[in-house]
Amino acid sequence: MNEGAHDRHDIEAFVTRVMSHADELYRDFTWRTTTDPYAIWLSEVMLQQTQVVRVISYFDRWMRRFPTVDALASASTSDVLESWQGLGYNRRALMLKRAAEIISTHYDGIFPDTYAELVTLPGIGPATAAGILAFAFNTPAPYLETNVRTVVLHELFPDETDVSDRDVRLIVEQASEASAEAGIDPRRWNYALLDYGAWLKKTFSNPSRRSKHHTRQSTFEGSRRQKRAALLRLVLDTPGLSADAYADLSGYDPEIVADILADLTTERFLRNIDDRYQVD
Repeated sequence: MNEGAHDRHDIEAFVTRVMSHADELYRDFTWRTTTDPYAIWLSEVMLQQTQVVRVISYFDRWMRRFPTVDALASASTSDVLESWQGLGYNRRALMLKRAAEIISTHYDGIFPDTYAELVTLPGIGPATAAGILAFAFNTPAPYLETNVRTVVLHELFPDETDVSDRDVRLIVEQASEASAEAGIDPRRWNYALLDYGAWLKKTFSNPSRRSKHHTRQSTFEGSRRQKRAALLRLVLDTPGLSADAYADLSGYDPEIVADILADLTTERFLRNIDDRYQVD
């Protein structure tokens, strides 16, 4: 057995330890009271790189404004981006909109329920697809995200450094199978992983730092990412101006503004009509 490998007994013991904390650490969120795949998908996307406390209010407001995948598909891009403001990483909102259009058009508004179909949709990668399968359809799926990684590293790699995601994913896959064989439904198993991981992060030094996958997030203040978000906000608030006008309003260098607006146009956040920018 290679160093760091774990046998069946280790995996079964891991499942038992995680489940021993399930009731005590369970967190009650709005998106956990539904099996609507649209709502589950939205929560999974919002929770990417965003603190839970911020997502709670945004999730409820979004669901009131766009209650179904068809409602999101038929909404204007400007309304979607407006509702997303404050969550950051605006590309996520654009991918939500594009995927909703595909689901509404090609699936008659019925959310696909297989991994193969889900990962073909814009913005849905392996973790998001697994989350949808587990939480909406109660289907076993190897769900690997930051809290889950934290649990695996803390419990099964306590003395190792530079643990690869390949090793972590193997544990997640084996534990998913073992938990299902033990009669634990996938929804409950993955909530237990998430809640235990969130507790560990508050209680111990972040064990995810031992992962090769872990990277420190770059500073937002003064970054190009901040400027992108600010310029998109300006276009939403005051559409139809030129790049020079947005440079004046923002106080940013005109060349940087022109470059960012060009990128946002290429990425289909904006439209450029006669050198005037607007959101669809």
